[in-house]
Amino acid sequence: MEQADVIILGGGLVGLTLALALDAHGLSSHVIDTADLKNSVAPSFDGRVSAISSSSMKMMDAIGIGARLRPHGCPIARISVTEGLSHSALLFDSTEGGAGDPLGHMVENRLLRLALLDAVAGAGNVKLNAPARAVRLDRGPTRVEVELDSGRLLRAPLVIVAEGRNSPTRQAAGIKVAQWRYDHGAVVTVIDHAKPHGNTAHEMFYQTGPFAILPMNGPDGSGTRSAIVWTVARDLAPAGCALPARALAAEIEKRMGGLLGEVRMAAPAWSYPLGFHHAARIVTDRLALVGDAAHGIHPIAGQGLNLGFRDVAALTEVLADGARLGLDLGDPHLLARYQRWRGLDTMMVAGMTDVLTRLFGLPGRTMRTVRAIGLAAVDRLPPLKRRFMAEARGETGELPKLLTGELA
Repeated sequence: MEQADVIILGGGLVGLTLALALDAHGLSSHVIDTADLKNSVAPSFDGRVSAISSSSMKMMDAIGIGARLRPHGCPIARISVTEGLSHSALLFDSTEGGAGDPLGHMVENRLLRLALLDAVAGAGNVKLNAPARAVRLDRGPTRVEVELDSGRLLRAPLVIVAEGRNSPTRQAAGIKVAQWRYDHGAVVTVIDHAKPHGNTAHEMFYQTGPFAILPMNGPDGSGTRSAIVWTVARDLAPAGCALPARALAAEIEKRMGGLLGEVRMAAPAWSYPLGFHHAARIVTDRLALVGDAAHGIHPIAGQGLNLGFRDVAALTEVLADGARLGLDLGDPHLLARYQRWRGLDTMMVAGMTDVLTRLFGLPGRTMRTVRAIGLAAVDRLPPLKRRFMAEARGETGELPKLLTGELA
């Protein structure tokens, strides 16, 4: 029987980050994933990029992997929001108010995985079991016991579920989930363009869905590479990915209205279905949910992964505090604190993104006018604008210490 402080089911971005955050606080974990994680860092595995908020990057610094990420991350200095190709933009500038910190960093998911796996390999309190499958999970009154397909037995006071949106463990635990599919799919790819992006992210709202241009570090450091997240009708996303490279580049350039000049494809295109889900609760007996196992939102605001990182920071602080007091890490009072801390925040962010998705998808000239007036109003109201910028940075609400750059 192998003992640890927690067992983490799922070795994705959130699960590995949680293991490293716990390790930084002297807490041990067994991470179990069914996949061979070495394959997840291949260039052909996943074309997605993530906007890591400035508060999430502070957590990465605090747990010792920020230095691995920063060379690969492109700082986001500004975010421009427009109704289609309108010349009237709502501009969020990181230098407004003298803040100076970027709004976030764009990092390829593949490179983020690589940094996390490198850090896990050197973490004394993390044992990675992958590929491995949990064939039995027992949550008893005093401990959790997991049997792997190899026959090994693992025991801990708490199991943390980071298996993603289709988590079988969440379903087996009887946790209900509100969920629906949007009539949208996302086409995700990387382009090179003639003009430098100037560290500006662009969100263009079309009736068919948002079109995002996200600044990336190019191979020559010239600022002429960006990621594209193009929301289209769900049944059109695979067809868009199947277009010849030259045709897809021409369609993307048309959507950009020549903003960054001539466009060339720098990577294949991937398509992903889009949906919403939110767990009715994120804790039960000796079990806690984090990341997509707990919530999944539309990428319209780029906050999906950051919500998972907020889960990591809050749960780590709750468990570190409990360990210092000598408490059972599966104590229901500890888990209730995590539920209270994260429940409201995740619901508010999920609700906001769902409303934005539906609002910007309403057709007609009248709605376009209403949206344009709304964007202009936000631009003219500094307090409201600062609130949106704070949300982008992940600096609203009761922040766990990790999100301020401190260990709990």
